[in-house]
Amino acid sequence: MVNDVVRWFHLLAAAVWIGGSITVGALVPALRRAGATTEQIRAAARRFGVVAWTALAVSITTGIIQVARFHIMVRGNARLTLKLTLVGAAVVVTYVHQMTAARSRPAVRGALEGLSLVLALAILGAAVAL
Repeated sequence: MVNDVVRWFHLLAAAVWIGGSITVGALVPALRRAGATTEQIRAAARRFGVVAWTALAVSITTGIIQVARFHIMVRGNARLTLKLTLVGAAVVVTYVHQMTAARSRPAVRGALEGLSLVLALAILGAAVAL
């Protein structure tokens, strides 16, 4: 029962984070085309950031619990190692994007957003392969 609850929260948090990333990736360009101000877009991004970082923290915490409970060895488990590597890369890219977005050129922001989205989708693919 506890394992099911932990897995449910893990999947919910991952869905919120990945689904939110896809949604924001589609929403920001649409907001720009619709004439939203930079401040409006930043406000939406900041709000999503709170949700995304919370979901990511829940996902990482529940992932650690699952690894510990099932005594899954990360070493030698290529698929899990790949997923963890992708999560680490996504955290770094997301953090860099959040810290530099206000002063970066649009092309740099777009590249970081695109890379973050690709990493999120790759994590999803790695999770499905587990």
